[in-house]
Amino acid sequence: MTEQSIGKQTREFQTETKQLLDLMIHSIYTNREIFLRELISNASDAIDKIRVQSLTNHDLLEGDPDFAITLVADEKTNSLTITDNGIGMTYDEVVENIGTIAKSGTKSFLEKLKEAGGAADSELIGQFGVGFYSAFMVAEKVTLITRAPGQTKGICWESTGDGTYTIEECDREKRGTSLILSLHPEFRSSENPEENFLNQYTLQRLVKKYSDYIRYPIKMTFTVKGKEGEAATQEVRTLNSMTPLWVKSKNEIKPEEYNQFYKDVFHAWDDPLEVMHTKAEGAVEYTTLLFIPAHAPFDFYQRETNTGIRLYSKNVFVMDNYQDLLPEYLRFVRGLVDSPDFSLNISRELLQHSNQLKKIGKNLEKTIFKTLEKMLEKDRDKYKKFWQEYGKAIKNGTYADFANRDKLQTLLMFPSSHSVDELTTFDEYIARMPAGQTVIYYATGKDRSSVERLPQMEILKEKGLEVLYLFDRVDEFAIDSLREYKEKKFQSISRGDLKLQELDAPKDKKDDEVADKENESLIAAVKEQLTGKVADVKISHRLKTSPVCLVSGDEGISLSMEQILSEMDNSMYKASRILELNPDHELFGVLRELHAVAPDSDNFKDYCELLYGQALLMEGLTPEDPIGFAAKVARLMTKPAK
Repeated sequence: MTEQSIGKQTREFQTETKQLLDLMIHSIYTNREIFLRELISNASDAIDKIRVQSLTNHDLLEGDPDFAITLVADEKTNSLTITDNGIGMTYDEVVENIGTIAKSGTKSFLEKLKEAGGAADSELIGQFGVGFYSAFMVAEKVTLITRAPGQTKGICWESTGDGTYTIEECDREKRGTSLILSLHPEFRSSENPEENFLNQYTLQRLVKKYSDYIRYPIKMTFTVKGKEGEAATQEVRTLNSMTPLWVKSKNEIKPEEYNQFYKDVFHAWDDPLEVMHTKAEGAVEYTTLLFIPAHAPFDFYQRETNTGIRLYSKNVFVMDNYQDLLPEYLRFVRGLVDSPDFSLNISRELLQHSNQLKKIGKNLEKTIFKTLEKMLEKDRDKYKKFWQEYGKAIKNGTYADFANRDKLQTLLMFPSSHSVDELTTFDEYIARMPAGQTVIYYATGKDRSSVERLPQMEILKEKGLEVLYLFDRVDEFAIDSLREYKEKKFQSISRGDLKLQELDAPKDKKDDEVADKENESLIAAVKEQLTGKVADVKISHRLKTSPVCLVSGDEGISLSMEQILSEMDNSMYKASRILELNPDHELFGVLRELHAVAPDSDNFKDYCELLYGQALLMEGLTPEDPIGFAAKVARLMTKPAK
């Protein structure tokens, strides 16, 4: 027996859905009118789906090809009904899409609300895709009646938002969905027309404000008062213009029109950060309207599938969410492409092999890069907002897209030792380099405080050399893939030779050579004691006050990269560990005395192990034998003072 043959059932919502409904009912949103825009957008999406499917299966239309969304305000029943003749839903689809909202990221949504102290604005509802439930902000009961094409029965779903819902089969003549909102008394009162959602002029205003560019007619029957002595008449009005914004000249469009279009079409609740409206003619003819959202989706860097671009042909919708037009790292861009050469029933498989679409994609990339370059140059504050949201994606692109690497690297920004508050580009770093500096220094760590405490930073601070700070996991991947910028190689302060000789005075260079020569036997003995743990031991020319540090060689991966790979369950690759000792530190003097008196003594061995363990700890690494390390520290602490 199929589920569709079962009679009326009462079911409970998913746990998180109950919490969400409670928040909706208790009015967490200050802008109540947004419910209408969201429900109309859902209706438009449902029509989009059947229109596309009907291109290859005309029977789905069931003789009803005139798409429309209808509003009915009924003061007798105090209800507002939104009806569409879209794709409709089956029994199972209603249960999956309405009874539970796991797909909508509800858990993260609720966590975000808690972070906000239990209050939120309309931005969150669009960000987390829970728009259907906004109906409960204004309705004391919500009834959904729907039928999918080819089904003999409709489905009736109903809830008062009390944590349960009923679902049963019902009669419905036409395919599509009707959503009946039994309004709370406060939203059907004539005393406050702005929030009287049965008032025909209030509804007209809201449709014009939020849904004017919905591509299907939004219709409503108006009651028109007659002249004195004449009866009232009724007429059906289309409330939205349906004129595609992108076909207009840019000079005719106001910024607020772009913003509203973006909100209407892409279910957004805040203005976009940037708008790109272009038209191309010639061998490849198309119009594009692209937006950079002001905020990245909450799961942008975790989800497997990113948002794609909408495709239109002569203003007719062809395909949603086409993901092969832009590289993955640019998929934060929302928008559409309209070309007269697109076929209305073209498949995704054919599009993947379309040379025309590939050319359009390359042109869109150029447009986006030029826009970002201009933003960086002309509006630094706006670019900083962009970078905060999408900088990690741009950094991903540097090693994922070799063809565009030159463009991408000019857009990169990092914190640095130059400024606590400002980020810096590579060009800005190079402009501040002193004469003689041949490399771009960088350091990796979890935050500014941990990086600035690294012993390797000491000599660079003393010499006044700027260091880029890499805090994100992706940063070192990006830097390693670039290798250099404008013939300036990138140099980790924790790898190999810092190339400070170019900046040193001749006297300093001579002192370094003497220190290396005088301590050859001691260094060899320390290296022998740490066999299997380090690849080499050296006299350090980068330390000033710290006794020791751990670095890696120029070849292979770095210590920080080793940690990143280990956290990703990839422990195959190991960094080459080099222990550097500060010859000017008093501990080095003690070590030298121990070696001179008894190089095979336990004391000398303990000092070697302790210095190595100390170096590990300063790198954020745990000694291989923490208990043994602690025991050696304890033995050293219990030795009598001289």
